[in-house]
Amino acid sequence: MSQRSLILVTVDCLRADHAGWLGYDKPTTPFLDSLAAESVAFSNAIVAGSPTYYSFPAIMASRYPLALGRDVAGLAPGEHTIASALKEYGYATAAFAAANPYLSARFGYNNGFDIFDDFGQKKSRETAQKNEIDSPDLLGAFNQLINKLSHKSKWMGTFYDELYFRYCQNTASRQDSLDEARPYPTADIVAQKAIAWLMANAHRPFFLWLHFMDAHSPYYPSMAAWEAMGHQSFDTEYARYWNAYWNRSDVGKRRLARHQDNVISLYDAGIRWVDMQLGKLVSQLHELQVWNRCIFAITADHGEEFLDHGQRYHSPSQTGEELTRVPLLIHVPGESLPKSVHSPYSLMHLGPTLLDALDVPAPATFRGRSVWSHIKNNQAWEDVAIVENVAGCTNPFYRKNRLHPRILIVRESRYKMVIDFSVPKIQLFDLALDPHEASPLPEESEKSVHKRLLERASEHIASSMKSRDTETSFMARLSELRLECSQSSEQQQSA
Repeated sequence: MSQRSLILVTVDCLRADHAGWLGYDKPTTPFLDSLAAESVAFSNAIVAGSPTYYSFPAIMASRYPLALGRDVAGLAPGEHTIASALKEYGYATAAFAAANPYLSARFGYNNGFDIFDDFGQKKSRETAQKNEIDSPDLLGAFNQLINKLSHKSKWMGTFYDELYFRYCQNTASRQDSLDEARPYPTADIVAQKAIAWLMANAHRPFFLWLHFMDAHSPYYPSMAAWEAMGHQSFDTEYARYWNAYWNRSDVGKRRLARHQDNVISLYDAGIRWVDMQLGKLVSQLHELQVWNRCIFAITADHGEEFLDHGQRYHSPSQTGEELTRVPLLIHVPGESLPKSVHSPYSLMHLGPTLLDALDVPAPATFRGRSVWSHIKNNQAWEDVAIVENVAGCTNPFYRKNRLHPRILIVRESRYKMVIDFSVPKIQLFDLALDPHEASPLPEESEKSVHKRLLERASEHIASSMKSRDTETSFMARLSELRLECSQSSEQQQSA
């Protein structure tokens, strides 16, 4: 049999319980559902970190996100990845990542790729980096004064916030479509570029990585996907209003919940658009007569919260299953494989497993292990998934934001421990009796479980410190210092 190729698809913000093949009752993934019938579906795939900048070091380089130190974000220069391993074996490599500012050459994700297209990072990077507000004009200064005075009374403050929100909505610029409002390229644009590359490279073994942002906020789905979900056509102003309301910081959970279903509908339609484009991509692979020699894997970097625990979106301080449990589907042609895997599976192991399925050795720097033989032999395994983040690090472009205390999650099949070093606080959940993590177990209960998971957490931290690659860590810091000096010089020249 000729050498297999690999297609890895990652969907930003795709939570496991919104995938049809994992039980969701809305038609978000009909194509992937059909593919799941002949694939391996992992029902307990767990990220190694969240959000994106803490998740992808494990996916691409099979290492924990803080293994090089909290102040290192992304991949280090020359760090071994799935792409670099396959490139060394003669694979053509290409990545098409839909303008996520943290999946860029700036953070090392171009390493190992012949073609790396992040669809232009300038706009999204400026948004991620922006932390200053221009000096207010006279009207703005007056508004700030009224804001300050009105909030001396709770009732008046609430009234002012609502009045100001409606004013902003009424005076906001209007567009004929949502295209200009989307900060990221849609799945059809990403897929079209990938198909064009495939038509020129499908004659040889290849590795193709696609990253989609359609499920990421702001939630602006295509009309075709919206209607495919069974909805009637709607005025695009509704989508703008629902997104703006959902993004408000001045209202509580009860008021936000009024638009929860609407926002989730927009989110689901974004997933459906990705599913539709993946169907077209696979159809093209069939036409090129290479589908039967392609390993196809799809997963997510993290999920998304919709008030499950009173929060929205996906900050590093959020630890619920809606963020850490993600879908994972692996299709391998010509193999008789189990239809589902229920053992906990950390995405730390994804790279080694995929390379093993390709019969390509994993780099020695990979910290995960392959479970390919277990999958082929339909053997279950018991594993502990570790998730680590830095509390409050919502913008890793700035080194100072990365140096807060860590949050550590230890996840077994039944039990999940959350250790927040910033409080500090330890919580233990029984996922069998409390799948929504509504009530942590009392400290005096399940003492043996507490002891076991705390020991595992301690082992993880000790191992992470002991195995730290100081040279790689140093190179990462040096690369960032050079970049900062270069940016500072450019700013001085343009001043």
